Amino acid sequence: MQDDDVRASCFAALDVLCAQYGEELHYPTALRNGFAFRGGRVPFLSTQKGIYRAAVQRGPAALSVQTSWKSPYGDSDTEDGFVYHYRAGPIDQADNRALRSACTLRLPIVHFISTRPNYYRPLYPSYVIADDVAARHVLISPGKMIGPLDERQPFPVDDPIERRYLFRETRVRVHQARFRARVVPAYADRCAICRLKEVRLLDAAHIVGDLEERGEPEVSNGLSLCSIHHRAFDQDLVGVTPDYEVRVARRLLDEEDGPMLDLLKAFHGQPIVVPRRAGWRPDRERLAMRFERFAGRG
Repeated sequence: MQDDDVRASCFAALDVLCAQYGEELHYPTALRNGFAFRGGRVPFLSTQKGIYRAAVQRGPAALSVQTSWKSPYGDSDTEDGFVYHYRAGPIDQADNRALRSACTLRLPIVHFISTRPNYYRPLYPSYVIADDVAARHVLISPGKMIGPLDERQPFPVDDPIERRYLFRETRVRVHQARFRARVVPAYADRCAICRLKEVRLLDAAHIVGDLEERGEPEVSNGLSLCSIHHRAFDQDLVGVTPDYEVRVARRLLDEEDGPMLDLLKAFHGQPIVVPRRAGWRPDRERLAMRFERFAGRG
């Protein structure tokens, strides 16, 4: 494999950083200094352009690509992978050659997806599985690491059913991270129900699920909720009316099961916190749809 030593060092360093900081890496804190390689430091990615091939590499293929928080190329996804556009200019421009070589040589890369400004979720190993010259884009899909923990090796996923399943799971995590990055700050980094302000315990809950009609990843289709209230909301144990009031399921109100349950019940009939900007506030029609389901489950 070309540059397998560089790629192995890169992946191993990302393993350590993800274990230390979680799946979203802050560029100045975790990524800025690159990774150690033969007594030097090698950058993980370029923040100035999307396609990156390190100076220490001998082969022609890219080491990583990055999708910015607001990509100028309109990158999207299909059921098989992320659509990633060539850099503007000739298709034989250096960066485009590096991207296309990763496809031709079937080499693993890192796909850094920015979930919010200065934060990246690294997807690795990823593979460029298709190259559409006419459309000027490639298709990037996650691979997998195989082998003992201390000797793991990257491999592409060739079975189309397995690949689609793996990509679907990856896409959900990425979309949820980007959705959270919009919703939680809109609520001033606090739970809409209990006002908890510990960001590490806050999630973005969909009012209408992202796979349902009207389930777009808009701030107005989200609620910033702590982990407990998010789980309760998803299980229809807690609901929110179109008038922005909390309701607790009748079966919980009728139970006596200690202080934790009392904490849930205490917010019954209370108003939720809403964003200051009117366009970010929970969409009342979506809330009505969701509350109807909650009421029907009792």
